[in-house]
Amino acid sequence: MIGGSLRLRLFAAGAVSILLALGLAALGLTMLFERHVERRMAADLTVILDRLLAGLDSDTSGRLAETDPPDDPRFDKPLAGLYWQVTAEPGGLIDRSRSLWDSQLALPADELSEGTLHHHRIPGPGGGTLLAVERRVILSPRLGGGAVRVAVAQDVADLTAATRDFAGDLLPFLGLVALLLVAASAVQVAVGLAPLKAVQARLAAIRAGTAERLGTAFPDEVRPLAAEVDALLEQRERQVTAARARASDLAHGLKTPLQVLAGDIDRLQAKGESVIAADLAAIGEAMRRHVERELARARRTGGTTTARAMVAAVAAQVIAVVRRTSRGEALEWSNDVPADLAVRIQPDDLTEILGNLLENAARHAAERIEVRAVAEADWVVISVIDDGPGIPEAQVPIALRRGGRLDQTGPGTGLGLAIAADLAEAWDGALTLGPTAPGAMTAVVRLPRAG
Repeated sequence: MIGGSLRLRLFAAGAVSILLALGLAALGLTMLFERHVERRMAADLTVILDRLLAGLDSDTSGRLAETDPPDDPRFDKPLAGLYWQVTAEPGGLIDRSRSLWDSQLALPADELSEGTLHHHRIPGPGGGTLLAVERRVILSPRLGGGAVRVAVAQDVADLTAATRDFAGDLLPFLGLVALLLVAASAVQVAVGLAPLKAVQARLAAIRAGTAERLGTAFPDEVRPLAAEVDALLEQRERQVTAARARASDLAHGLKTPLQVLAGDIDRLQAKGESVIAADLAAIGEAMRRHVERELARARRTGGTTTARAMVAAVAAQVIAVVRRTSRGEALEWSNDVPADLAVRIQPDDLTEILGNLLENAARHAAERIEVRAVAEADWVVISVIDDGPGIPEAQVPIALRRGGRLDQTGPGTGLGLAIAADLAEAWDGALTLGPTAPGAMTAVVRLPRAG
């Protein structure tokens, strides 16, 4: 909708302004044309009027008459729209054009100075409106003296028709101009908003991990915004670094008490207090996993946006560690990951994810564990497949929940899969669990692909 789009708002405002301006221009030009034609018409009527004045003389009977009437054929055709008449003061009508037939021009009763030209809009004999010019002159003694009013009038229908024709010719041209101006407005809006598109692209690059700051390559109006965003990013990095340091200090501070607790557990076992030692060992393991979880979070929080990890190398490293355990030695391992496949994540975080998944797979696998990875567009899909009993679909949310344990008989705290899911989500990825076939279990990690 227009209310939600700055581009459409600017375009609509520009288009409306253009149409209003051209509408006013069309109205103004039409009015100017009408006034010009009216002045032209009045000038032509004045020429005829001067000729009528020059033709006033005595006829053969000694009566004042128009001896040289204009030769325009419209003066001879009744109600043709062009008229003239001569009236005496006083005495009334002296002469008129045949086009008036049996009517007279209804001239206003105004005071006329000698020789002054007056313009009037008067009703015509056919019911229309006439533009009339008249002049009052004093006759010479030879013509009997006295004053006469000579008037020439023309129907304004011709003026109206000319104005209408002009408007008809003008509107298509103004329509073409409107289209060009609206197109130019669209281009102007696109060019004006291009810097915002560049800001969006830079922010997307920062989010994707290919850039760290917006920079200053923007117009003067946008540069302050970019500077504020960069300052905000810098302030956030400082806050994140401080938070990371505090979390790391807290986690490391708990390691020493855990080591002391481990020593106490060993002494209890030596004294034969195996039940108490087992309970304390479980509590200590839970605390250790919580510490590892917080350390993993601290590493992610302080990670750079240009992180990169090679999947094959990390998978090989984790497999080498897990297969040295008592459970891992009895299993067959497969690392089917392309050597050049990279993901956008810190190597330590990928190690944490794969370590938790492979430890969990080794605990439940019967004979074989396989690690695969494929690229899908902008993503890398890493699969850890074991031939264990699997997890029912309804219990998958429990396995991914903090402290969720489906097997309460074996060791563990129920945090491994939750830590892996949290780390994957922190890097814009996801962890899913589910059976791929009867007797097989798959943990799938989707992570952004690194360029």
